[in-house]
Amino acid sequence: MKNLSKGKMWLFAVGQFGWAVLSGLIGSYLVYFYQPTKEFIDAGQTALIPQGKVIFGALTILGLIAAAGRIFDAVTDPLIGSMSDNCKNPKGRRIPFLKLSAIPLGAVTVLVFCAPFKPQSAANGAWLFIFVALYYLFITMYCTPYTALFSELGRTPEERMACSTAISLTFIVGTAFAYAAPVIWDLFIGMGMARIPAMRLSMSILALIGTIAMFFPVFFINEKDYVEAKPVETNAIQSVKATFKNKEFRIFVGSDIFYWIGLTMFQTGLPFFVTALMKLPESMNTIYFVGMTALSLVFYVPINTLTKKIGKKKMVLMAFALFFVTFAFTSLTGDSLPVPAKIQGAIIVILGSFPMAIFGILPQAMVADIAEYDGNKTGENRQGMFFATRTFCFKLGQSLAMLLFTSISTLRAISGETTVFGVRMVAVIAAALCILGGAILLFYNEKKITNK
Repeated sequence: MKNLSKGKMWLFAVGQFGWAVLSGLIGSYLVYFYQPTKEFIDAGQTALIPQGKVIFGALTILGLIAAAGRIFDAVTDPLIGSMSDNCKNPKGRRIPFLKLSAIPLGAVTVLVFCAPFKPQSAANGAWLFIFVALYYLFITMYCTPYTALFSELGRTPEERMACSTAISLTFIVGTAFAYAAPVIWDLFIGMGMARIPAMRLSMSILALIGTIAMFFPVFFINEKDYVEAKPVETNAIQSVKATFKNKEFRIFVGSDIFYWIGLTMFQTGLPFFVTALMKLPESMNTIYFVGMTALSLVFYVPINTLTKKIGKKKMVLMAFALFFVTFAFTSLTGDSLPVPAKIQGAIIVILGSFPMAIFGILPQAMVADIAEYDGNKTGENRQGMFFATRTFCFKLGQSLAMLLFTSISTLRAISGETTVFGVRMVAVIAAALCILGGAILLFYNEKKITNK
């Protein structure tokens, strides 16, 4: 077997950039597009699906669609993970899935934003339900085998850490590309295009870039040159049970769920924090996220160095604490602070960049460590299932996050729109969830997993 060169490692990491662009579009703008604030409705943006809390007086149509998509996504994760672990394709267990899913994933990402029927119609709701489900199916088909292959390409904790750093870098750069969407659609609006067509064209351009990037691992990585792994013979249910027998994995996943609920609520709310709380233009959302991304890159080398000294667990605990401070500060932004709004945004960028870098690098490396430990102990190479099960659990958390966000963000609403009070409460709850995630991680036994 060959050792993965740095050049090949970065070519592999470009795939992460690709799906991060698509994930960023859905994660950042699904709610922003389909549940606009009153300000943007007054400015001409059409509400395409029924608005307000229409289920039991507490849940929104959009929240239910987003949550149902996440639940469907979560259920397919272990199935795809098991299929990948069991795959006997001569090209490998992972690359064939990447090749099959890349183009459909790019296409359905655009179609999510293209509901074609009359405003606030049930037909648009049905369209959105179908294409959100398809989006999650195809992103699972790409991401679960991709992350499993990342684990297999690194044979030591140090190699896995280096690869995790590379794909973390391309992930946040890809997400930053997604956050450039408002800048692009502002240009089209300035050229005379209506707001919704301008938003859709911007999404299409970025989705095309992401789709092309997802083919880099397919064309440049010959899986059989680097990985020699026998297909697993157990079925999906047996494999999930075996995965959850690992105590440290259960602890890690428990902590991870709370992180993802809080982070999903915060990321979904970020465009609203900028426009509704700080009363800044949409373009500032792009500036702040790109700024946070650029600053987080500065911390990559220090994080790798510090992790070698104190371990991954302590670093992630530090990140939980810093995200708590970031989210709590965000809940106070706006007129309640005697600081200019642009400075408030800059403070969020500074506070959030370091924990953003930590969570970008270390959790994937921790799962890879656990999968390697378990493989050595049991004799089964179930990397795909470890990553799929982790994804299954945090996506259930993200499902809850979407239900919470779409309901909480409309607190005190007159006609179902997103409100300033609701957005503040989103940030408060996200901060509290970071405390819970950190408390669970205290029980993780890193020394047993890494033998250090």
